[in-house]
Amino acid sequence: MRVAALVCVALACSIGPLQAQETAAPAAPAPTAAAHPAQGNGVDFTSGKCRGATNVASDAFEGDFQTKVGIYTGNVIVTQADCKLHADKVVAAATTGKDIDRLTASGNVVFDSSSGTATGDNGVYDLVPKTITLTGKVVLTKGKDVMRGTVLVVNLNTGLAHLTAKGMPGGRVQSTLVPADKGPPAANKPPKSKAGVSN
Repeated sequence: MRVAALVCVALACSIGPLQAQETAAPAAPAPTAAAHPAQGNGVDFTSGKCRGATNVASDAFEGDFQTKVGIYTGNVIVTQADCKLHADKVVAAATTGKDIDRLTASGNVVFDSSSGTATGDNGVYDLVPKTITLTGKVVLTKGKDVMRGTVLVVNLNTGLAHLTAKGMPGGRVQSTLVPADKGPPAANKPPKSKAGVSN
């Protein structure tokens, strides 16, 4: 029990120094793949919303000093500023150095930000380039707008998202974009009275 607690503290502390690196690091360049701006209807993941300390809450935790891998299970919630990643299981790993830099989520994966929600079967949050990749049955929602595909990559530095639908029937991204309600038509509005006009 004592070893597990020490591992938990060690892995939690290793996330902390990474945040200082993130703040000082320049914004990553836009992906070279054919990416589409994540603005407007459907996918509007604005940059700058997922910064600062990374907090993880779960029902259970298991860690390993040697492999630098921590496994969070049961109603896992990863919070970073306005962004939240929910999943049944999240594996935190140091893939390129001593600090935790990748969170791999599985089971009922949901990525929430103030700009929209994306769900998938599996997800990977790379903390240094600040990218979220969701795979499986991917659904993006913002208000009444919905987009569906199989692979979503969001660059949180640039706000760019790339959604593809390989493996879906027809292999095409499906979108339903609902115009915003702007009130009743002008014909139904009462005429404006003109001040200072007398008969």
